[in-house]
Amino acid sequence: MMDKIKIHVMHTGYVCVSPDLPFGGENCSAIKASGIFGRKENRLWLPVSVYLIEHPQGKILVDCGWHRNMSPNGTLDKAAQIKSLGSLFLYLVNQGKIEKGAAIDEQLKRLGLKTSDLDYVLLTHLDCDHANGVGLVKDAKKILVALDEVECAKRHSAVRYKKKWWKDVSLTEFDWNDTEGPVRKSYDLFGDGSIELINIPGHADGLFAVKVKNVDGKFVLLFSDGGYAEKSWKQMITSGISLDRDKQKKSLQWIREQSMDANCLESLANHDPSVIPHVILL
Repeated sequence: MMDKIKIHVMHTGYVCVSPDLPFGGENCSAIKASGIFGRKENRLWLPVSVYLIEHPQGKILVDCGWHRNMSPNGTLDKAAQIKSLGSLFLYLVNQGKIEKGAAIDEQLKRLGLKTSDLDYVLLTHLDCDHANGVGLVKDAKKILVALDEVECAKRHSAVRYKKKWWKDVSLTEFDWNDTEGPVRKSYDLFGDGSIELINIPGHADGLFAVKVKNVDGKFVLLFSDGGYAEKSWKQMITSGISLDRDKQKKSLQWIREQSMDANCLESLANHDPSVIPHVILL
């Protein structure tokens, strides 16, 4: 077993959203969060993060970011993005771009890895900026998504989710097998507590954080869209997109407690503009 777990924090492009989407708070309506009627000049460009975990038991990718086909030339491309997402509405809510070389398969190649080298891909939830790029890594050995999230995507397929993003991709649905987290639902990936997928519902039903822990009990928390930045848990600011406000607040409170734990080395949101790509040794 190697001495250290290595976590590569990478950005796979950017997403442009209304400021109310990430930081709208509990009284924000879904329409306001969408930004469709808001001022374009007030929009925020936020990074779209993914994480490669080099673990003694395999190589694990957390989320996939955007697909290259939605930004073929590395710039914002309205027509390409609408075609890739299959939705004009989703383009209006969140425009995206991926610089050349920043798509997940391109970044893995730069690290000397093939997508088939991935033992696991963990989809924290199925929103477009997390799952649209899954086709780029479809030959990974196993691609996991929570059963709760698959059911959530079925219920909200008319607007929020599009099955075409994972068409021809073999997804493995999992149910919770452990009891860590705000709603006592989690999945112990290796059965040793080193990689725990922890349900943090609210933003999406099957959303999970990934807690990566070493033998000394030190850990890194990758909390996806449980909050959109460090200030989310520090100031308890929920996002404007929520399926259940009470669960969202409960999840964010849990993220806050975990982030303030003395054993927490880093606590990272998926779209925090203050986070720059780096490597964590755990």
